[in-house]
Amino acid sequence: MKDLQLEFFDIPSPCRGVCKSDNRGYCQGCFRTREERFGWLNLSNADKQRVIKLCLQREKRRNHPKKIESDTSDLPPVQASLLDSPATEILDKDLSANDFDDFEL
Repeated sequence: MKDLQLEFFDIPSPCRGVCKSDNRGYCQGCFRTREERFGWLNLSNADKQRVIKLCLQREKRRNHPKKIESDTSDLPPVQASLLDSPATEILDKDLSANDFDDFEL
């Protein structure tokens, strides 16, 4: 039913009055492409809704900082110094008497 109600009303333009393109070709105000801006009046309501969803996604991408993934596979392992304090955490917390069965002096 909700989709049928939207057909009665025209979807307004998301224009914010900035009308300047960024380096990717998106409007800095509404995040539409040139084609989306100039063809807005000829789009169906379904196409207008799709464009608005795309604009919201573009705005989120631009306003959120990029995640920098550190690739630690290229870095050599860091060897602890003899001057460092000893590690306090036990790597293998599940120690049992059977762990040393194969060890001989």
